[in-house]
Amino acid sequence: MRLRALLETDALGLRLLGGEDELDRTVRGVMTTDLRDPSRYLSGGELVLTGLAWRREPADSERFVRILATAGVAGLAAGEAEISSTPDDLIEACARHRLPLFSVDETVSFASITEHVVRQVSGERAGDLAAVVDRHRRLMTSGPAGGGPEVVLDLLGSDLDLRAWVLSPTGRPIAGSSLAGAGPALSSEVSAVLAGEHLAAARSGRRGPHRVTAGGATYSLFPIHGTSAGPADPRETVLSDWLLAVEADAGDWPAERLDLLHGVTQLIAVERERREAARTVRRRLAQEVLELVQSNAAPAEIAARLRVAAPVLAPGTGAAPHWQVVVARVEWTDGETAAALPAGPIAQSLLEEALVAPDATGTEPSERIAVAHTDDEAVALVPLPAAPVPAAPDEDRPAGADAALHADALLAAVRAPLSRGLDGDGRLTFGVSAAVHSAEGLRGALEEARHARRVAAARPGRVCAAGHQELASHVLLLPFVPDDVRRAFTARLLDPLREYDNRHRAELIPTLEAFLDSDGSWTRCATRLHLHVNTLRYRVGRIEQLTGRDLSRLEDKLDFFLALRMS
Repeated sequence: MRLRALLETDALGLRLLGGEDELDRTVRGVMTTDLRDPSRYLSGGELVLTGLAWRREPADSERFVRILATAGVAGLAAGEAEISSTPDDLIEACARHRLPLFSVDETVSFASITEHVVRQVSGERAGDLAAVVDRHRRLMTSGPAGGGPEVVLDLLGSDLDLRAWVLSPTGRPIAGSSLAGAGPALSSEVSAVLAGEHLAAARSGRRGPHRVTAGGATYSLFPIHGTSAGPADPRETVLSDWLLAVEADAGDWPAERLDLLHGVTQLIAVERERREAARTVRRRLAQEVLELVQSNAAPAEIAARLRVAAPVLAPGTGAAPHWQVVVARVEWTDGETAAALPAGPIAQSLLEEALVAPDATGTEPSERIAVAHTDDEAVALVPLPAAPVPAAPDEDRPAGADAALHADALLAAVRAPLSRGLDGDGRLTFGVSAAVHSAEGLRGALEEARHARRVAAARPGRVCAAGHQELASHVLLLPFVPDDVRRAFTARLLDPLREYDNRHRAELIPTLEAFLDSDGSWTRCATRLHLHVNTLRYRVGRIEQLTGRDLSRLEDKLDFFLALRMS
């Protein structure tokens, strides 16, 4: 907006005292100050409002106006609430430095002028940005992307002072102000909270933007939907759609600004679909390998297919990379939901997201991972370096062990947000195999990952994972014990103890757990429980009396141990 427009707005109560030839200057903001030297807070283009408290003698006017002119401000407006008229020395100083000078009627507050300027400037910036967004939309839909979503998010920051980020369903930063150096990055904790709140709101049917407070700031979350017609059930895509997080409360935004942000999401959706299309080749190659493995094809045929696929699936890992297999499955709580939603493709999208792990440079090395799917599960082929260099020589350390994927790491970034997104509706479980060094081992790795996933499925929680290391433990057997057998076994051993604890507060169950964890050592167990050894012997004797078991016998210790694990 121009200074002339402000002068022509009667409600602002401005009177021109000098600088008529400079009224076409552009106003980019407003600042109220009575500092003697406000230069550190000026960036140019401001209308400066002052009550003249900085003026103690006539010479101060020349010094103050010279600072404003050097900073490139648009104009100066002096309030008359505390003085009868604007000093002549200030008028003369502004004339010397060609700085437009206004007086402000005592009936008009600086806040009114500030609000008017901010509203006008913001509206003009929004209009300019909307035109830029529209131009980028046309470019991105008709040809190669010119810089990706970062370009538009930089414009949001520079033109509307809005910090914004594009996040994945798990809170992984894809683009945003933080990645462009425009401010501190979102913490991983805040990103996970935003993603979880978005998933929960979207799956409940609420329309965006969603307002969330996290980390002491308020964010508005805008869903980024695909540009094509959406699926009949939004749950097919909500667990894989991106979201736009803006550090602002959009609750009182005008319709024009909301429309602008929705336009930004549509623009970013084009980029998302481009990246989705780039995964097509990797998915197809993984599908071919999976079909060969499941059809019991000869190892030589599988190896040949892997050699062809290696430049795409495992660039930079060597001519003969090692492989891990990860299996994921989505299980819906409701039978009708399970029949209506394709579990395999949804699990594929979630597994691809879970396996993407940006490094310190912001790149995504795991984008090379290929994920295929069957009707009800997704299967990922994870390439590992064939010859890693260990920190110290260790002949017993398997090749690829340093880079191997672990179940705990897989869950670290996805458990919290996806648990919110699946709450009350379904579960997501992962199984991770050991690394194998050839095509001959892929079939075994696939079965190993599937067994590990079944172990994960037996655990509580919406999002669970298990690794191959757990298949050599008793936990491999427990999930496959029928529920009625589990209940009968634990009831027979533990119910007498629970009933006694409820009546007498004797803490026999905690004592039993501590005794087994201490490998039957009376001294260590008594120390752990802060009991005298004689008191511990009394409690263990009571346990044996109530259950008819002998805790000095290995068989009875093992029965108690399994009963506690299954309870």
